[in-house]
Amino acid sequence: MHTVVVGTSGVTASDVLAVARGGARVELSEEAVAALAAARGIVDALAAKPEPVYGVSTGFGALATRHISQELRAQLQRNIVRSHAAGMGPRVEREVVRALMFLRLKTVCSGHTGVRPEVAQTMADVLNAGITPVVHEYGSLGCSGDLAPLSHCALTLMGEGDAEGPDGSVRPAGELLAAHGIAPVELREKEGLALLNGTDGMLGMLVMALADLDALYKSADVTAALSLEALLGTDKVLAPELHAIRPHPGQGASAANMLAVLKGSELTGHHQDDAPRVQDAYSVRCAPQVAGAGRDTLAHARLVAERELASAVDNPVVLPDGRVESNGNFHGAPVAYVLDFLAIAVADLASIAERRTDRLLDKNRSHGLPPFLADDAGVDSGLMIAQYTQAALVSELKRLAVPASADSIPSSAMQEDHVSMGWSAARKLRTAVDNLTRVLAIELYAATRAIELREGLAPAPASQAAIDAVRDAGVQGAGPDRFLAPDLAAADAFVRGGELVAAVEKVTGPLQ
Repeated sequence: MHTVVVGTSGVTASDVLAVARGGARVELSEEAVAALAAARGIVDALAAKPEPVYGVSTGFGALATRHISQELRAQLQRNIVRSHAAGMGPRVEREVVRALMFLRLKTVCSGHTGVRPEVAQTMADVLNAGITPVVHEYGSLGCSGDLAPLSHCALTLMGEGDAEGPDGSVRPAGELLAAHGIAPVELREKEGLALLNGTDGMLGMLVMALADLDALYKSADVTAALSLEALLGTDKVLAPELHAIRPHPGQGASAANMLAVLKGSELTGHHQDDAPRVQDAYSVRCAPQVAGAGRDTLAHARLVAERELASAVDNPVVLPDGRVESNGNFHGAPVAYVLDFLAIAVADLASIAERRTDRLLDKNRSHGLPPFLADDAGVDSGLMIAQYTQAALVSELKRLAVPASADSIPSSAMQEDHVSMGWSAARKLRTAVDNLTRVLAIELYAATRAIELREGLAPAPASQAAIDAVRDAGVQGAGPDRFLAPDLAAADAFVRGGELVAAVEKVTGPLQ
């Protein structure tokens, strides 16, 4: 099994994906263990002094003015975890919770939190045992970190609350820890607080969304190329010299991908045939510009994620000179903004794909295709309602594109009076990514059927490879009306699993 070693300088996106989705084993480096011990020594020394230190010998948030006596500090740490584990709603996905735990471990191992090495090791042990705390949809405002979600994870470390075992069954966390020989942790000064303060949930979801969207943007270039071909459009607008004079990197990459897919097509460039036209519609002609802008948004979001992956997000933090200082590094604004940016780009990419699908189905704009790509229009409805489904998905994506980070709601008796709502931005982005996949699957379904209806003209070799592969995957081609939902589900699985891009790349080589 793949092993991810956590040191003091952060982790990579690949590490997060390996642990969250691939079940990779987690180990602490010797450097991390040494840093943990050194920072803990500083916290222990401060805890022994009479002067109050926030997070070590005081209450939290709006209750930070109270000095906590030594005999109550262990109880304080337990209490903050129990009281903050206040999530509600549906359970969050296993991969999100694993990313959440792993990224909190990443910050703990930085040596800036004051957590003991044995607590960090227990976090790794829980991940390695395949134990997943039950975390709920609602409870994070994305300001002092993803408080409620992280608290549910910390509760599991204490042997309390519920968790899911490696077999998928939900049991009391204490039972699961015992079954895997893991002793519950007894939290000491600052440790409860350190386990809760972080942007780990929203960051984990950002990393996974970036990986998914990398693949979907390639899929979108393929479906756009197939639609262009089915509409007898021109590939001259994809020429590299045109995109060189507006040098947005994403635009150039999308145009190059479309051109690679269309190489050798007999369907492109029939503008002056039976229905002459000077230009293709924007949804066809501007496909690289729209998808390219989204690709550039991905690049910016990836930069933010890389910075956050290298960060130690906690409050207070232990500094190398021995100070323990309060700060605002837990605020989720940097991550929340890019999560919202991505939701906007996703909505626009889906919107332009839906417009191409609608054009394929409209006999007045499809340049010779039958109405709704039906076998016997009137008797058959063809793909009429598939486009309705696509339109409903796009409308939902527009609602999901409304920024969560533009909102703020005060909490903690106005101590936390400006919050990021980054967790909410991340949750809606996950839904948006799912819906984009479905939208592209419907465009793929329509475009491949439309190409097959263009008798006498051969599609590009890469296009034919996509058609052959999608048919092999159980997505049927043209013909009389049939129960459509299974075809759409199979097309969705085909796109979601990366098979569309894989089929095309066997002809084109790697797409950008």
